[in-house]
Amino acid sequence: MTIQQILTKYWGFASFRPMQEEIINSVLEGKDTLALLPTGGGKSICFQVPGLALEGICIVISPLIALMKDQVANLKKVGIPAVAIFSGMHRREIDIALDNCIYGKIRFLYLSPERLKAEIVIERMKKMKINLFVVDEAHCISQWGYDFRPSYLNIAETRKLHPEVPVIALTATATTEVVTDIQNKLEFKFENLLQKSFERKNLAYVVLKEDDKLKRLLKVTSTVKGTGIVYVRNRKSSREISDFLNKNNVSSTYYHAGLNQEVRDARQIEWATNRTRVIVSTNAFGMGIDKANVRFVVHLDIPDSIEAYFQEAGRAGRDEKKAYAVIIYNEADLLKAKDLIATSYPTIKEIKKTYLSLGNSFQLAVGAGEGESYTLDMGAFCEKFNLKPLTVYNSLKFLERDGYLSMNDAKYMPSKIMFTIGKTDLYNFQVENKLLDPIIKLLLRSYAGSFDDFVKIDEAQMAKRAKVKKELIIEFLDKLHKMKVLTYVKQNKLPQLVYTAPRQEASELVISKENYQDRKEVSLKKINAILDYVMSYNKCRSQLLLSYFGEEESYRCGACDICLERNKLKLSQLEFDSVLDQVKPMLQENPVDLTFLVDSIKDSTEDRTLKVIQWLIENGKIINNEEEKLEWVS
Repeated sequence: MTIQQILTKYWGFASFRPMQEEIINSVLEGKDTLALLPTGGGKSICFQVPGLALEGICIVISPLIALMKDQVANLKKVGIPAVAIFSGMHRREIDIALDNCIYGKIRFLYLSPERLKAEIVIERMKKMKINLFVVDEAHCISQWGYDFRPSYLNIAETRKLHPEVPVIALTATATTEVVTDIQNKLEFKFENLLQKSFERKNLAYVVLKEDDKLKRLLKVTSTVKGTGIVYVRNRKSSREISDFLNKNNVSSTYYHAGLNQEVRDARQIEWATNRTRVIVSTNAFGMGIDKANVRFVVHLDIPDSIEAYFQEAGRAGRDEKKAYAVIIYNEADLLKAKDLIATSYPTIKEIKKTYLSLGNSFQLAVGAGEGESYTLDMGAFCEKFNLKPLTVYNSLKFLERDGYLSMNDAKYMPSKIMFTIGKTDLYNFQVENKLLDPIIKLLLRSYAGSFDDFVKIDEAQMAKRAKVKKELIIEFLDKLHKMKVLTYVKQNKLPQLVYTAPRQEASELVISKENYQDRKEVSLKKINAILDYVMSYNKCRSQLLLSYFGEEESYRCGACDICLERNKLKLSQLEFDSVLDQVKPMLQENPVDLTFLVDSIKDSTEDRTLKVIQWLIENGKIINNEEEKLEWVS
């Protein structure tokens, strides 16, 4: 089949989106390729189509378990065999999945980067007929990226197992520095960047400084029709803001990682099907969401970086119709954003103390534990070892980035079973164990394929069908597990912590002071960049974002808050910038009076110059000082 036929057969599209075909052809020519496409640009098609066009299996490396599971489910839905392996899975489950990749018909294997170091994965990959390596969220490989993960550095070593196989790296956000770093770290044979402009012509960027942020939020929801997302920094705020909107007749719900899976799924579906208009969420919401008609995305807290903001804002207007990306902030938010670096970077001593306490809590011997999964009750853990939850949380993020462990949210790990005896032996067991026969029959009727692989089960649903209590179903499943009739892996409502390396002595834990400091400086640089964006009042918002990603030759969007204000002046960009470029350096050097300033401006009429000066005063860039002279506000 041609790539167009594959696209139509499996996805129902008649043609590719801009840049997709060029990227696919580059891969099919055997070239290492870096694809830079904005959020919603159709990145998955860029590797799934060539993965099907080439003979063999496509290896996809992704850090996002939720996204991996979504993509595997979507591929299976259209008849493409795919499987995902990530931290926290049962060893037998991994074994079966890898065998199917070698001897079965699996076309896509999704792996978390931590798994690339596991001996079982390395040995099986040697036997696979791999046609393509895919690195999703490729910015994670760069220390200069906004979400650096050291486990991504293993990918270059993995490529050596099949050196002739090309790699495609994909990301929605990367600066020019990160673009170069990705290609170096993945050991591209030749530099090969294929990029679609980050410009979103239908998206109007707006920044509003407001004392009463909630009042302004209501104004946004009443002015802009359609569905929207409101991003906040913490779980408590998501609930409070949602309640506020509902009380003011704006249909709303809230979403965060602390809610159980059933609730999250239900709320996501309600919003996706327009039964709820606004969803208020932490940054837990958004990955893999493909709702095209989102009309506004509002941030009520300043995001951590331009990259994070660009991704989240980019969830608005994917249908190419007019949409709005709004940041509403006040003076206190600026201080909070600056304080974020201090709280996000516990000391190396605190990180080591957290690591030591974890080992003691799990009674784990030094040198043991690699690949083992443990339940972490954060509240009880912090109380037992006299630790602060925020310090522990950020220490865990550091330990995860440095490849010592990983955290799995319980939402990704539903209960599973797999029969460990054959059908004949199971029949004999049922005859001899009449009490357990009904639950075995219920499992066989409800869940197909449980002899060949692990299948997800829902104990509550089983209890409803059997008209018994859920506790009784769990008791019987535990009994069958102990009798080695099946393997029963229970869902745990608490997060799972997985050791991705053997437990170290705290004294031997290597967290480089240089890397730690470098990373802190990168984070500080990113916070300052988003603050500059928020506090800028003289340059088009779209141009600011595009220049951050290396697009210097862009035009004013004409639709952001800055452009709309400047449009009122009835001056062209060239006319405005000509005056601004003279006024700013002059006033930065010394305050001057208005007459002198106007007379000093060249190639501009007095009327034009006064319009620009008045605009700069109204937007807080110029003030009158005590000597009644004009002064530039730094």
